[in-house]
Amino acid sequence: MFAVLQKVPAGMMLIPLVLGVLMNTFAPEALKIGGFTTALFKEGALTLIAVLILATGAQITGSHSGKAAASTTTVVLVCKTLIPATIAVILGLMVGIDGIAGVSILAMLAIFGNSNGALWLAFAGQYGDERDEGAYVASAFDDGPFLALIFLGASGLGDIPVLAFAAALIPFIIGLIIGAVDREWTKALDHVPNIVIPFMSFAVGTGINLKTVLTGGFAGIFLGLIVVVFTGGLTYLGYRFILRRGSKSGIGFAAGTTAGNAVAVPAVVAVADPRFEPFVASASAQAATAVLVTALLAPIVASWALKRAGGLQPADPVIAAV
Repeated sequence: MFAVLQKVPAGMMLIPLVLGVLMNTFAPEALKIGGFTTALFKEGALTLIAVLILATGAQITGSHSGKAAASTTTVVLVCKTLIPATIAVILGLMVGIDGIAGVSILAMLAIFGNSNGALWLAFAGQYGDERDEGAYVASAFDDGPFLALIFLGASGLGDIPVLAFAAALIPFIIGLIIGAVDREWTKALDHVPNIVIPFMSFAVGTGINLKTVLTGGFAGIFLGLIVVVFTGGLTYLGYRFILRRGSKSGIGFAAGTTAGNAVAVPAVVAVADPRFEPFVASASAQAATAVLVTALLAPIVASWALKRAGGLQPADPVIAAV
């Protein structure tokens, strides 16, 4: 079963999510029998998200951070996440948190504000060098609900209490400390996503109805395409004109993704500000679709851009070391 999950793009997140949706749609009472069953499969999403957030913090200050070139990390973070999230907030200030065409501002921030670090590492590891691999830190930083909470709170679109934000941030800070003081813990926590994400996704799915998935799927596909073309394109331009990476600039398109963690962001935001609760189901479904679309398309587009520029070959380890 694990091999099947790994073969499907974003399968570790997507397949359990779909199973949770089907369970909630056709047998909603089955997971309400109480005990450990309800605690894990129905009510466990927030706890599992917290574990994932802690592990993410440890990765930032642990094994991956030493490889990061500050300039590459900054370009990826600004182009992939901060600029698109700012545009989403500006749109929200113009039209309100309902968003447009059935896509809420919550969905936009969740989808545009999270990037698939695993895909980035795999692609950058094959065609880039340590500067590119080190930019994983940008993906680790924008994973989870923090940037959504910050943007919503700072813009006034969301009423995010300081205590609620602190409560969301504490596991992340603990992870940062763990990663900084004990690399052995960092290595152990590297395995957390593979363990937690399937269970977390199933629990998130049990809060979504199949009808919501079907109606949100088309919007999710469209949003996924925008993520690949717009955010990947911005990162490509940053690679080409700011970092001046020449034929390797196509690597930037590999940043045009949405992380599996994005599926959990709407629920976390709604806990901090209940006004977003009506958008959680649709935003989660749209995020799940966007995760799949971007996981499929981003490496294809990045490979095409590299091939077109003559950069589609593994990096020379000697050059990379320099």
